Amino acid sequence: MKITKTLLLLCLLLTSATSCGSGDWRTASRESTGIAPKASQLKEAIFQIYYARAYSWRGWFGVHPWVAWKLKGESQYTVAQIHGWNAWRGKSTVMVFEDLPDRKWFGSDPTLSLQVRGAKAEVIVSRVKELIKKSPYRDSYRVWPGPNSNTFVSYLIRHTPQLVTELPPHAVGKDWLVDSQLFSKSPSGTGLQFSLLGVLGLTIGLEEGIEVNILGLSFGLDFNRPALKLPMIGRLGFQDQQVE
Repeated sequence: MKITKTLLLLCLLLTSATSCGSGDWRTASRESTGIAPKASQLKEAIFQIYYARAYSWRGWFGVHPWVAWKLKGESQYTVAQIHGWNAWRGKSTVMVFEDLPDRKWFGSDPTLSLQVRGAKAEVIVSRVKELIKKSPYRDSYRVWPGPNSNTFVSYLIRHTPQLVTELPPHAVGKDWLVDSQLFSKSPSGTGLQFSLLGVLGLTIGLEEGIEVNILGLSFGLDFNRPALKLPMIGRLGFQDQQVE
């Protein structure tokens, strides 16, 4: 029985990572997947959180997230995310620019994690813009254990009260605490979190359930939307998607 479970787990790992192989990033697909409503058809504000398997070998272990929004009266979406290669070139890692929000991440299909519309979205966007301006670690990036792109989006979630959500368990770097080296409220604001520099920690919350971080790898149980949380794989069970 244990052998069967192990083989099944390995199959799932291989399946989840099929789009994470090596290739030329210059030719990898960045086309829109058609998930987001067309900007021309939106008459209200909208805020979204996406994530996709990271590029190349990093995709075997985790994901890359970003946020996007469009306010009422605007003709284009704005996308905000961290680009690690900017740090290696001596530039700010934080990038905010007009773009299609639902592009593939160098060949990997994005997952829409959260979508909020209307007046609530306007409040969220206002808060997120403030947080981006004073975002720490603008000039530094570390794939493991952070700070990285997952640290950035987790920071936005953690400090925006209207965002009662979390990043998936295979978002390596999400547990690097920007505001404290040891203790903080959980990202969703519904619990508490202990984290030792992102490599060892424990999170307990109504939204997160119970999650243990060992060397940046997250294991846990979500009781709100029943699922097993696993490193590299993500969730086994109900999806954690909030779309309004």
